[in-house]
Amino acid sequence: MPFSYGRTIRFAETDAAGVVYFANCLCLCHEAYEAALAEAGVNLKLFFSSGAIAVPIVHAEVDFYQPLFCGDRVEVGLTPQALDQSSFVVSYQIWRGDEGIERDRPLAQALTRHVCIDRTSRRRRPLTAELQQWLAQFSAAGRD
Repeated sequence: MPFSYGRTIRFAETDAAGVVYFANCLCLCHEAYEAALAEAGVNLKLFFSSGAIAVPIVHAEVDFYQPLFCGDRVEVGLTPQALDQSSFVVSYQIWRGDEGIERDRPLAQALTRHVCIDRTSRRRRPLTAELQQWLAQFSAAGRD
């Protein structure tokens, strides 16, 4: 996985059944996305709050294979891929992060699709050089 983000599942992220509430899985993925951007040198405050462009998520999906519980240590593997000159997709795999645990299948997989738009007109814009560099750094092609 080109980028890996680890942390422990918190009680507030679980539902009455004691497992991670489905929407919180996407929050966890977004944390990994933010960490990957920061790792590449992107100023998160500027990226998410100002500038000429915005990069909204236009599609999201999650598949769950095993439950995630409070106290579980997890690793989120993140792989972005450009779709065209103004959009990209980010694939996530959530793995149990404990040492010695077999990793034959992820606990969950997710995907988010993002489109680069002009903040004022809301029309598509080409990905910035900063985003292109981030994609190159962490995409599957960037592993070679």
